[in-house]
Parts: sequence; C-alpha cells; structure tokens
Amino acid sequence: MNKKEISEIKKQFTPANCAITRICGCYVDGEKNKKTEIKEAFLSLSEEEMFKYFDIFKKTLSGTLGKNLMNMEFPLEQEAPGGTQEFLMQLRASKLTDDELLERFYDKIIENYDYPENYYIILIHAVYDIPGKASDGTEMFDASEEIYDHILCSICPVKLSKAGLCYNAETNNIEDRIRDWIVEMPDVGFLFPQFNDRSTDIHGMLYYSKNAEQLHGAFIDELFGCSAPLSAGGQRDSFNALVEETLGDDCQYDTVINIHEKLNELIEAQKDEPDPVVLTKSEVKRLFEECGVEDEKLETFDEQYEMTAGEKSALVASNITNTRKFEIKTPDVVIHVDPERVDLVETRIIDGRKCLVIPMEDVEVNGIRVRMSGGAETDTASREAAVTEEFI
Repeated sequence: MNKKEISEIKKQFTPANCAITRICGCYVDGEKNKKTEIKEAFLSLSEEEMFKYFDIFKKTLSGTLGKNLMNMEFPLEQEAPGGTQEFLMQLRASKLTDDELLERFYDKIIENYDYPENYYIILIHAVYDIPGKASDGTEMFDASEEIYDHILCSICPVKLSKAGLCYNAETNNIEDRIRDWIVEMPDVGFLFPQFNDRSTDIHGMLYYSKNAEQLHGAFIDELFGCSAPLSAGGQRDSFNALVEETLGDDCQYDTVINIHEKLNELIEAQKDEPDPVVLTKSEVKRLFEECGVEDEKLETFDEQYEMTAGEKSALVASNITNTRKFEIKTPDVVIHVDPERVDLVETRIIDGRKCLVIPMEDVEVNGIRVRMSGGAETDTASREAAVTEEFI
C-alpha cells in the first residue's frame, strides 16, 4: 500500500463515510487475564464513542511508510491450509460474528504480545464500496467497481489517569480528581488484507507500530507468520556498517558525504510520489558505484550486504539518511550542517592534525552573537575556524 491508498481508507473513518459493520473488543489486564469483552454493531455506538474510535483507527494507519507502517507479505507456507493467512481470512469472512474465532484471535494476541500492563484489543470489520474513477481521476460514486472487505485491529495501552485536583461544578469546590483507566492511542495494529491498486490483495497486510524501533518481532512472527523487517534504526545501522565494511581504509569523509548527497537527491526527486524511495541490494551497489567506490571494493559487496542487512532486505532511503541535516561527530564535538551547505565543511591537515575547517560568520555562542578576534588575524585563516578535535 502507498500513501494514497492508505489515505483513501482513512477517509472512511468519518460518520458520513463510515463503512464499519461491527466492532469487537477485549480488555486485558497486566496478568494477561481477559477482564471484559464487547461485541456490537458499530453504528449502535453513541456519536461521542464513534468519534473516539475513529481517532484510534486513523492513528493505526498513520505514520511514515517503511518506518511506522510496513507492508508485509505472507510466506507461501502461511497461505496453505492451517496457515496464518487462512485464519485471518476466516476471521474476515465471519464478519466478527463467530465467537470461537474471536476467542482464538484474542488468545493468540495475549500469548504473543509482550506488554506488561493493561491493554485493549479492538477489532473491526468494514466493507468499503470502492468508487470507480474517471480518466481525469475524479471519483464516480455511482460506478462502484469492487467491494473491499477488510478487518482492522488496534492494540491500545490502558493507563490510569494522573492524580491531581479538579473543579467540581456540582459542589462548586476544588477536589481530588477521580482517577480513571484511559484507553490511549494504539501501540500496534494491522489492516488485512492490503488495499493495493485500489483493490483487495489477500497476499499481504499493513502493519503499524507506534515505536519504529520496537516492532515486536516475535509477535509478528507468531500472529502473521511473517519475518519482521529491520526497524528504521536497524536499517540505518546496517547501511552504516555496509559503507564502513565495503570502503574499509578508504572510508573517506568526501565519499561518505557524496553517498548521502546522492540519497538526498533521490528522495527529493521522488518526494511527490506516493511510494517511499526503497533501495534493493543492486540499487545500493549502483549507488556506491556512482559515488566512485572502486570495483575491487565491491567484489565482496553482495556478501557484506547479506551479512549486514539480510539477503532479501530492502532499505528505505529516508531511514538511512537525514534530509534535514548532516551530523559530523567527534568524541567531544558534534556539528549539525544544513545539507545544502555541506560544502562549507572542509578537511585539512593543520599542524599535523586532521581537522574540519568551517567558515565562521554570524557566530552565536549560547545565543550570544560573538566576533572573531581581530588584529593580525585578518587573513583568510581569520575567517575560518578549525575544529581542532581530530575527526579520524
């Protein structure tokens, strides 16, 4: 699924467009006990409740693709009878009216979801009547082409509200506030099946994780039978290790800057596309070649890639570079540079030491504008300052 397809499904979470037929839920305490369950038609809820649920469902489909939101495909063995895909297909086909299937679903989550506190499992069934589109892209609501029959699950932490004082209008007094158990925005969730090319794709699902660095790999493996992808930080660390291992002693400042500039150019060129920029193994290799990495350094590239990122892994460009800043770090100094002005930073040998040299104009120290010392230091060197910490 891409950004446009996700946005189209999110737009259904409004009173005017609501396609939700049924909602079920299970409240679980910190000891993994089912405390209460709900099963009812979604439209029977009060308007206030509906709006709060809409916020939760929208959040389950929010975030950055490749970071918080991940498209996952079922392995072939999971599409066979008895596989995880078949179970989800049965759950969807039941329209959440089969109590035995629901209990099995809750039990699977409770057994594999590693969360030590209270949480609320919310599961909905919805049927979206996909409108056709004219050649100019406008929707034709009287020309439906397909029904998108799907389920969405949100797993929300339930936490005790903070203690404090409040004003009681009935008693006209300031009193101790009653603490309630509050259902928070989801920690994880999923949409099944995928909505690809504005059509149903039963071979995959969209997974959501609030924390992009904690994807709950064991939960993904047991509930869906899918291999958890590398987290955003894992992709960045793998790419950094790949650069260092591939270049070895030739991992020079200019080469690394060039690689990240190329990545930023790729992202900028495709910023209006609905899909994120994703690099496969061969595309990363081509990137290195374009940045001047010698052929002999790339002889073991495939092996290094598989060791660091995984044989079939792809890297999301926005996860392995920062388009907003370059960070140059030494043991004692960290410098943040606008990517468009990275050319200002040079590397030089000064008095036998490896240094970064940066022009010094309009300098502030803790918010105070300062001037460089004058006198004899009025040559070119006076307009530059060397970061005297060795950067290698």
